Amino acid sequence: MRLRGDVFWSWADPSLHSRTHEETLSSGIYIDVQVRLSRAGETQLFIGIYASDGMALHEESDNSRPRESMTRVLAWGVGRARELAGVVGVSASRSTSSGLRRA
Repeated sequence: MRLRGDVFWSWADPSLHSRTHEETLSSGIYIDVQVRLSRAGETQLFIGIYASDGMALHEESDNSRPRESMTRVLAWGVGRARELAGVVGVSASRSTSSGLRRA
């Protein structure tokens, strides 16, 4: 079970159509990338990175990706999540107070 942070809950709107990519990396870190179209037709992105125990390590959202399709933004978001997860995973394993932005 993931422990969602404030960024996710501020972004969440179950009435909007979205696409999701979920993946557990070999390190045990779980990534959740979601894209959706806003009511105004803008493509929006959410990236969540969670420890194997479900604790939020990093969450971010982008509410305006003008002129980009959901497919393109989802692919970009997955790449960014994987990069961030590598950085977060290394940082978290080196120190318990790693200075990561906690959601």
